[in-house]
Amino acid sequence: MITVIGFDGSPLPARARAALDAADLVAGTARILDELDLAPTAVRHELVRLDDLFAAISGHDRVCVLASGDPGFFGIVRTMRETGLDVEVVPAVSSVAAAFAAIGLAWDDAMVVSAHGRDLRPVVNACRAFPKVAVLTGPHAGARELGAELPDRTFVVAQRLGHADQKVEILSSHAAAHAEFADPYVLLCLDESRLASERGWLAGFQGVPGAWALPEAEFAHRDSMITKSEVRALALARLGPRPGRLVWDIGAGSGSVGIECARFGAAVVAVERDAESADRIRTNAAALSVTVEVVAADALDALDRLPCPDSVFVGGGGAEVIAACAETPATTVVVALAAIERVPDAISLLTKAGRAVDGVLLQSSRLSALPGDTHRFAAANPVFLLWGERP
Repeated sequence: MITVIGFDGSPLPARARAALDAADLVAGTARILDELDLAPTAVRHELVRLDDLFAAISGHDRVCVLASGDPGFFGIVRTMRETGLDVEVVPAVSSVAAAFAAIGLAWDDAMVVSAHGRDLRPVVNACRAFPKVAVLTGPHAGARELGAELPDRTFVVAQRLGHADQKVEILSSHAAAHAEFADPYVLLCLDESRLASERGWLAGFQGVPGAWALPEAEFAHRDSMITKSEVRALALARLGPRPGRLVWDIGAGSGSVGIECARFGAAVVAVERDAESADRIRTNAAALSVTVEVVAADALDALDRLPCPDSVFVGGGGAEVIAACAETPATTVVVALAAIERVPDAISLLTKAGRAVDGVLLQSSRLSALPGDTHRFAAANPVFLLWGERP
C-alpha cells in the first residue's frame, strides 16, 4: 500500500497519522521529513529524484510519500499513477488556496499555472492575458523573473505557507524583480484594474467564446477598414490562439483579429501607427471584455522591443514589415493582402525565412436585401490570405 500524504504545516488528520505510523518506508523532502515525527522502525528516504523513489519502494509493503499541499494538484500523484502505481491520497490545503486565503481573495476565477521545471514564456503570457493568476514557482522561474517581464502588476508572494515563519508580501512587479524570497513560495500575479469579475460556473479560464469571427458591427472601425469576418475566421484557425500563447496583431486597424485572439485566452500585442485607430482598439477591447496591449507606433520601430510572439497576424505594413515578422521565432505568420501584386513578394519573404507557405484567395458573397422582400448575394472584396509556418 502506498499512501501519499499532503502536508501544509498543520497537524495531520487521523487517517494520515495512522498511515505514517504504520509505514516501513517514508519518503519526502528533507524539510518535510524533519517536521514530522516518524516511527523509529521506518526507513527514511530523502526525496531528490523520482527515479530514486521508485527504486526505494521495491521491497516495502507500507509506504508513505510526503508532499507539500495537495499532491494531486500539480503534484506527485500524476507521475506515480503514470508509472502504474496505485496510491491512496490524503490531501492537505493546496498552496494556491492558502495563498489566496492569506489575502482574503476569492480564486474561483483565477488561472493557475506551473513554472516549475517548465518554459517560462507560456506562464508570462498567461499573466499578460488574465487579471488573476496563481503561479507555482520554480528555480529561475519566480517573482524576480516574472517581475522583469510584467510591468504594472501587483505581486503577492506567499512564502513557507502554513509554517511558523510564513511570510506574505504584496509588492509591485518592479519591486519583486529586485527582491529575494525564501523557497518554497507561491506567486499571485494580479492586474488590479481588471480584478472585478462576474461570478461564473467554470473555474479559471472561462472557455472558448461562444461565437467568433464576429460581425463587423461588433467593432468600431473607420470607413469599413476592418478585417472581414470570413477572413478573420480562417486567420484565427491558422493563428491558433489559446492560453499561454502570445499573438502580435501588426497594422491592427480596428484590432478585430487581435481582440478575437484575446477572447480565446491568448495574450495579444496590437501595433498600430495611427493614434486614433490605437484608441479605437482600446475601446473595442474594453467593449468585448478582453485585454490587448496597444503599441501606437510604426511597426518597424516597435517590433524589436515587443515580447517574443508565438504567432503573428500582419494586416498592414509593407514588405519590410512582412520580412521582419517572418524572421521571428513565431510558429505561424499570417498575412492578409488586398492587392494581387503584393502576393508574390509576400510568398518569397515567408519562404526565404524558412517557412512552409500556403494560402487562399477568399471570395465571399453575402446575403443582401432588395426591394420587394427579395434578396441577392453581394460580393465582398476578395482578400489573399497567406500563412508561413515553421517546419
